[in-house]
Amino acid sequence: MVTFILVVIVIGILILVHEWGHFYSARKLGVKVEEFGFGFPPRLFSKVKNGVRYSLNAFPFGGFVKIFGEHGEGEESPQSFASRPARQRFLILAAGVIMNAILAWIFFSISAGMGVPQVSGEIEAGTPVSIISVLPGSPAERAGLRLGDKIFEMRSGEISLRIEKEDDVRDFVEAYRGEKIILAVGRGKEILEIHAEPRFVHPEGEGPLGIALGRLSVKRVPFYLAPLEGTRIFFRTVTLTVAGLAGIIRDLAMEGTVKAAVSGPVGIFFFAGDASSLGPAFFLQFMGILSVNLAILNFLPIPALDGGRILFLAIEKIRRRRVDPKVENIVHALGFALLILLMVLVTYRDVARIF
Repeated sequence: MVTFILVVIVIGILILVHEWGHFYSARKLGVKVEEFGFGFPPRLFSKVKNGVRYSLNAFPFGGFVKIFGEHGEGEESPQSFASRPARQRFLILAAGVIMNAILAWIFFSISAGMGVPQVSGEIEAGTPVSIISVLPGSPAERAGLRLGDKIFEMRSGEISLRIEKEDDVRDFVEAYRGEKIILAVGRGKEILEIHAEPRFVHPEGEGPLGIALGRLSVKRVPFYLAPLEGTRIFFRTVTLTVAGLAGIIRDLAMEGTVKAAVSGPVGIFFFAGDASSLGPAFFLQFMGILSVNLAILNFLPIPALDGGRILFLAIEKIRRRRVDPKVENIVHALGFALLILLMVLVTYRDVARIF
């Protein structure tokens, strides 16, 4: 339940900040905003203030902004989005992405000042061996092992081994392939016993359990350097996200399949639990990464997304006349339907991977 609430809060904050960017820029440029909704319909409660309807809706995942003229109506009115020059429409459309980028930088800066667990190159005495990655569909994932779990001991029958280094885990797992083993792991303040069964056959590079190991230490920077460190983390995250997205597109184009792990709301739900177990600083980094992903995905030239609408602005500038609003609306509606279908497929994949 706690993890579910965290996911609702995280997604809600990211989407509301995104929509607030559209809301603020439209109001600042004198474009009429008809409604700012918290959550998604059906509407539970609303109040009109300064010409804007603020609504509270039944589904709490984020929100929306309804801008007058966004579908081409009211082109003769100075308050209509459709009546504004292309540069102003671009600013309103891009404002959500900009706000997600700023929010990510804030999260990264705060977490850098608090100190974030990371894989340490220098091993200090007494630093436990930790799980730094759990591969999808692996025995470790099925057993319930998580990112950040500290492995203290491993047992099989009457044989017990205290874990002092990464090779201890690897050797024990190799010796007991196909047999049930017990791992004593630290998760937060708890010590848990996890039952797993290392596999005989596994994909190349994954190992019998499907985990990566390392030593986690906390890196903390002085508060006055935190914004600089946040900037470094932001650009590194953007670079890695773009590279990962390019890899997914390349795999789809060349092989018709996606090799990378892609997650929807269900996957985020489980990763949020892992992130929160590593402390508030790591969870803030997790939120920053999600905010970067939301910004980049929204900027893609896909119909129904901000990038898709910006693409139509670019077409307008090239043709020197606007695309018929009816045609544009149909394209965006089809794009939205495809995005919903993709979300359903990704969610199905997440659920199937769990069960």
